[in-house]
Amino acid sequence: MDENQIAKVIVDVAYHMHVKLGPGLLESVYQEIMVYELRKRGMSVQPKHPVPIVWDDLEFDKGFEADLVVNGMVVVELKSVESIHPVHKKQLLTYVKLSDRRLGLLINFGDKLIKNGISRVVNGLRD
Repeated sequence: MDENQIAKVIVDVAYHMHVKLGPGLLESVYQEIMVYELRKRGMSVQPKHPVPIVWDDLEFDKGFEADLVVNGMVVVELKSVESIHPVHKKQLLTYVKLSDRRLGLLINFGDKLIKNGISRVVNGLRD
């Protein structure tokens, strides 16, 4: 499966979760259920995946934590906020670049329509 096929599965899971649960619950609720649903569909999911800062072969103490990494390829950042701000996409882009991956999905379960709450971030390019 390539990144785009994985992304389609993630979006499908997010859609079904949003239909069933609705918007506005705590992010941790969506994260737990998403991990379960993705694994149920045969995906490998790493929740709270560490994203180190590496420079000149030196790993700094300060690092980050991506909400999910799916099949080792797609970084997923989950939110449950009224609206996405540019800093949220910047956060995801940071995780995608530092983890040397190509694709990230920002999913905001706080939006009334889940289709309005999903953004793709491609390493170096924003959709």
